[in-house]
Amino acid sequence: MICPPRVTPAFLRRSLLLLGIVVLSTASASAAVELKKDAAARTVAVTINGRDFSTYTFADAQPKPYMWPVRGGDGTILTRPIFTDRSQGDHPHHKGVWVAVDEVGGVKFWAEEGKIANRGVEVTVAKGNPAQMKVTNDWLDTEGKAVVRETTMVSIWENGLLGYDIRFTASGEEPVEFGDTKEGLFGFRMAESMKEKEGGRVVNAEGAKGTVDCWGKPTGWIDYSGEVDGKTFGVALFDHPLNFRPSRYHVRNYGLFSISPFGEHSYTNKKRPAQPYFLFPEKELRLRYALFVHDGDTASANVGKVYLDYLESGM
Repeated sequence: MICPPRVTPAFLRRSLLLLGIVVLSTASASAAVELKKDAAARTVAVTINGRDFSTYTFADAQPKPYMWPVRGGDGTILTRPIFTDRSQGDHPHHKGVWVAVDEVGGVKFWAEEGKIANRGVEVTVAKGNPAQMKVTNDWLDTEGKAVVRETTMVSIWENGLLGYDIRFTASGEEPVEFGDTKEGLFGFRMAESMKEKEGGRVVNAEGAKGTVDCWGKPTGWIDYSGEVDGKTFGVALFDHPLNFRPSRYHVRNYGLFSISPFGEHSYTNKKRPAQPYFLFPEKELRLRYALFVHDGDTASANVGKVYLDYLESGM
C-alpha cells in the first residue's frame, strides 16, 4: 500500500543534530555557480566561484547521463574514475552521480540493460545561487521502446549542494510498475581512498555509524567521508519528507552510496513485504533528493544544518 506524502515531527527531529536554520540563498545577485552548455559535446560544465566543480554529460553513445567528475573545494576529485567494463573494476555502471533504478517495467536500468536516452537539457538559470538546469530523459527498454519519461530539475548551490527534483510519467497507455529492488535510485560512487574499506566513515542523522548499521535504514540523511591525498572530504545524501515514503540507503564499504524508495522488501532482508509502486498514465511520480559535497568531516561541514537548509529552500 502506498502511503500519502506527509511531513511528521519525528522525521524532522531525526535530523535536528544542530539547531538554527539559515535558508539557502536564492538571490539572483549572487552568481557563484555557473552552468555552460556545449551542445556539440553534449555536456554542461559546472563551476563554483570560477573553479571547476563537475560536468554533466549526456552523449548519445553512453547508456545514461551522469555527472562526473565531482570535485572538493580545492579541486580534488571525489568520484571514482569511469569504467567501461569489469576488467577495469567492479560495477562499471556506477558512474559519478546518476539517476537510475532496476525493475522499471521489468527493465534493469541501474544495471544498464535498458538505455536512459537524453531528450534535452535546458539551462534555466545560467548564473546564480542556485544555478539550475532542466533535464529530460526517456527510459528505453531493450527493444528501444520508451517505458517512462524522466524530467529532473537540477539545482546547484555555492556550498556544494545539488538538489535533484525528479518527476516520472508513464510513456505508454498502461501502468508502469516500479518493482522492489535495492538497485537505485540516486547514486554516487566514491573515490577509492574514501571508501569505508580504506578508513572512510559513515554516519546517519540518528548517529548510527558504519555501513552495516546504516545500510537499508530510512533516515533524513547519511554522510560518507574519507581521505583523498591526506585531506578529508565528504558526501551526504538527503531524503525529502514529501517523497511518497521514506527512502532507504544502499551504502556500502566499497564506495557505493545511493538512496531509493523502492526496496521495502530488499532493504529489510525480506522482513517487510514488497511494495511496488504503480505509475498510471497521466499521473506523475515526484521524488526529491539532494547531494551535499563538502570539505572536512560530518561535524565540521555541519551536515545536519545543511539538511535543514535544504528542506527550507523548498526545492
